[in-house]
Amino acid sequence: MSTIRPLPEILINQIAAGEVVERPASVVKELVENALDAGATRVDIDLEEGGVRLIRIRDNGGGIAAAQLPLAVSRHATSKIASLDDLESVATLGFRGEALPSIASVSRFTLASRQPQDEHGAALQIEGGKIGEVTPRAHAPGTTVEVRELFYNVPARRKFLRAERTELGHIEEWLRSLALARPDVELRVSHNGKPSRRYKPGDLYSDARLGETLGEDFARQSLRVDHSAAGLRLHGWIAQPQYSRASADQQYLYVNGRSVRDRSVAHAVKMAYGDVLYHGRQPAYVLFLELDPARVDVNVHPAKHEVRFRDSRLIHDFVYRTLKDALAETRAGLEPAAGLPGAAAAPSLSAGAQAGAYLSRPPGSAGGGGWAPRQSPLGLQVSEAPAAYAALYAPPADAATPAALAGGSPGLPATTADSGVPPLGYAIAQLHGIYILAENAEGLIVVDMHAAHERIGYERLKTAHDGIGLHAQPLLVPITLAVGERDADTAEREAATLAELGFEVTRSGPGSLHVRSIPALLANAEPEGLLRDVLTDLREHGQSRRVASARDELLSTMACHGAVRANRRLTVPEMNALLRDMEATERSGQCNHGRPTWARFSLAEIDRWFLRGR
Repeated sequence: MSTIRPLPEILINQIAAGEVVERPASVVKELVENALDAGATRVDIDLEEGGVRLIRIRDNGGGIAAAQLPLAVSRHATSKIASLDDLESVATLGFRGEALPSIASVSRFTLASRQPQDEHGAALQIEGGKIGEVTPRAHAPGTTVEVRELFYNVPARRKFLRAERTELGHIEEWLRSLALARPDVELRVSHNGKPSRRYKPGDLYSDARLGETLGEDFARQSLRVDHSAAGLRLHGWIAQPQYSRASADQQYLYVNGRSVRDRSVAHAVKMAYGDVLYHGRQPAYVLFLELDPARVDVNVHPAKHEVRFRDSRLIHDFVYRTLKDALAETRAGLEPAAGLPGAAAAPSLSAGAQAGAYLSRPPGSAGGGGWAPRQSPLGLQVSEAPAAYAALYAPPADAATPAALAGGSPGLPATTADSGVPPLGYAIAQLHGIYILAENAEGLIVVDMHAAHERIGYERLKTAHDGIGLHAQPLLVPITLAVGERDADTAEREAATLAELGFEVTRSGPGSLHVRSIPALLANAEPEGLLRDVLTDLREHGQSRRVASARDELLSTMACHGAVRANRRLTVPEMNALLRDMEATERSGQCNHGRPTWARFSLAEIDRWFLRGR
């Protein structure tokens, strides 16, 4: 019969190290977070061989008293919590008291520190978990932790480490994530004795740090988000749809300053980008979610990569609606900084354009025959042309926009800068029956007329159907659907939510459902598969947009068939009416499938094509 016996302390720490210390990047994370919790404003990270041979973290934080150095490397010893109440509202990055003893048990470890009021510092050496004596040492105020030969005494773990460049890459990626969250802290990194990276300190959540970490393209093509409600605040940056990625490599989420991964929030972001992202592409974002620490449990993952929200449904809905509203303002012609709520009123359209009649007239002249230009030569100087276009094609100042008539918000700047010219300018030509060429104050605008008209029609259909709501259509013969017991529990619990979506569902057994009605608009869809997907969403995320997404897909198809086709000749007034509608329509920068609807070429850029001024 086997004997139960207590494990040795060193083995206990090595087992804990298996959870906390995955690779050198894990060590850097734990030690730098300790430095930040100690109030450091500068952290130096020295590495050798990707952190396997050496990791040295120096900070200018509050330091540790000499007498407490042995306690600092003891298991479950911490200055950050003292009671369950502290744990339930913890605001520090670290709190378990496991990192230092775990790291020290699998390395040659030195801890040196000095508090500002002390005359000199002290140091403590540990080798493979065996603690030495505290000795005096000259040291500036702050703490230095030195980790040499990681996993030297656990060769099986060391074999799993990757190449030097790979391990260094993991460290650099984590430091990039930290730099985004803490631009107030200076980070200096060296590798193999050579400086490799320096993040200079700046203003909290500054645009400068954003460009430094993710590149100028992201900084230039991102929207600033800042919204508060229900005790929650979401702020940061989301990339415009045209700045999308092949992978999820630029997705950063911070909850109360802690970098985490959360499936519910990731799902909410994906939903918000629903019909503005090209298929297979990933959004990019840096988002900070702030809430009462008591409403989030940070003690659910050994490495603190994940959290659990007390009300995940509320969080999901808050993130989704905040980002959805921000993305709705990505209208054609707007600069990223202007694409936020609160912009000035939009230019308006004539009554004919308001009614959507601007594309209903047949091509060609009034008497039939071939297409003829509608704009006669004006004989004007180049600088006079925009004013002349405005006189010919600008709508009355008191006319309502199509977006307003469709229930949307005309939240657009009336002009570009102070030029008096609308953001998309005035049409000057049609190219190959596909593109509209327009001149604005900065240069040339090119519009894909089918893609743009498709989005305009789609948004109008959505607005109309949102006003009507989702109606249920009773089935002549009710459906009995076999499901898993968890799905049956969800259907029973969420019966009211399902009814709002157009499903009348009752439980008829441990693993079966009786479906009596389905959403009327989707009567020709496959109701069984749709209901299963809805139940999965409700169980995993607390809400579902499967029905709305299926409806939107149908409306998108309708808008696509109703949009103006290629090779359709438009008059100049028709082209200008389309431009004005684009400026007034939400999400008009992309078509229903996520493709761009327009492009801008500045005069300076065009000059470079022809080497002007060189």
